[in-house]
Amino acid sequence: MILAGPQASESFGARLAELVRPGDVVTLSGPLGAGKTSIARGLLAALGLQGEAPSPSFAIVQPYAPPELRMPVLHIDLYRIDDSHEIAELGLDDAAGDSVLLIEWPERAPGWWPDALPLVLEMLPDGTRRLTADVPAGWKDRWQQI
Repeated sequence: MILAGPQASESFGARLAELVRPGDVVTLSGPLGAGKTSIARGLLAALGLQGEAPSPSFAIVQPYAPPELRMPVLHIDLYRIDDSHEIAELGLDDAAGDSVLLIEWPERAPGWWPDALPLVLEMLPDGTRRLTADVPAGWKDRWQQI
């Protein structure tokens, strides 16, 4: 799928918001500036967030919960994680069952979320972004709706 710019990335995130459920993990990979946070912002806005979602780069985990959103979401940015063992200290396993985990830079913790919907963004020479997904079995029916 080709995303023409930040607005297209946010629109994709909004469509994704219609399909996510608590317990889902969505990972966002790609270089700096590829649109990972734009997709996250679109998803969060579609779930009810008023105002702009801050990047969780410094906090690492930015939690959202009702009534702010229709369902709990943890927006996670692993960019500053140096050792995947640090992931255990974030307590994400405890929240995974009743929240959507939206994870940027999942390559910093390989193997942690084997059932995730992995979204990969690639920057193309014309300024657009190519989004690819290796859709897991739990997402096959939902993914067709995007």
